[in-house]
Amino acid sequence: MLVSTPIGNLGDITSRAIEALRGCDLILCEDTRTTARLLTHYDIPTRTAPLHEHNEDAATPRILARLRDGATIALVSDAGTPLVSDPGFRLVRAALAEGLDVHAVPGVSAVTMALTLSGLPPHPYLFLGFAPPRESARRASFASLRAAERAGLNATLLWYEAPHRLADMLADLALVFGARPAAVARELTKKFEEVRRAALPDLAVHYAATEARGEITVVVGPPPEEVADAADLDALLTASLQTLSLREAAAAVAETTGLPRRMVYARALTLKSDS
Repeated sequence: MLVSTPIGNLGDITSRAIEALRGCDLILCEDTRTTARLLTHYDIPTRTAPLHEHNEDAATPRILARLRDGATIALVSDAGTPLVSDPGFRLVRAALAEGLDVHAVPGVSAVTMALTLSGLPPHPYLFLGFAPPRESARRASFASLRAAERAGLNATLLWYEAPHRLADMLADLALVFGARPAAVARELTKKFEEVRRAALPDLAVHYAATEARGEITVVVGPPPEEVADAADLDALLTASLQTLSLREAAAAVAETTGLPRRMVYARALTLKSDS
């Protein structure tokens, strides 16, 4: 059974989840030390064992054998809903392939919470896990999404990100997606919860100068309607020129709007000269 746990505030666990964790024979944890704090808080004595990306393949046959023998096993991640950018998918797939019952106890998820707090269109949305850590791969990934948008994809986009990579990720997002409205949701449900909403270039500037801490979800709005007039184009370019070079800003806005790059570059050059 897949049991969702709090993403920060321990009060966000359901009574059904507590009952499930108390009543099972074993709790599989991404990190047993992290889960121990939750179990201690709710006086849950059930034995735990680790299940993470490094041991999942080796542990799966033993877990399946126990399930076939009638054991009730719960799977939790460090926080939130199991399998959402966390281990467990290979185990669940193997259990289903053997015809074993798999159930879930729902609960909080940073993805849906960030989405609802972002002020951006809530559906459709596309969750993409963590962006690639290397700049070249990250930009290529974003460029593929932008190409998909030009082909018809129209969704709010979400990623998880580590604090030390956030500024670079936002800069790359601004480069590829331009002055798209976005939000950075940080430390959700915790004491220092923050949701900062702004255009991507503004968020990139802020987090280049401000150290980010905690668990982070980045939300980017869907592609805008085609630029209607010169004022809209100028607004996009002005925002992009705050953080990007002339050539990068023109390229990003051309990608965002679908307008010819040469025309956008010429307008960016004029704006740069006027300023």
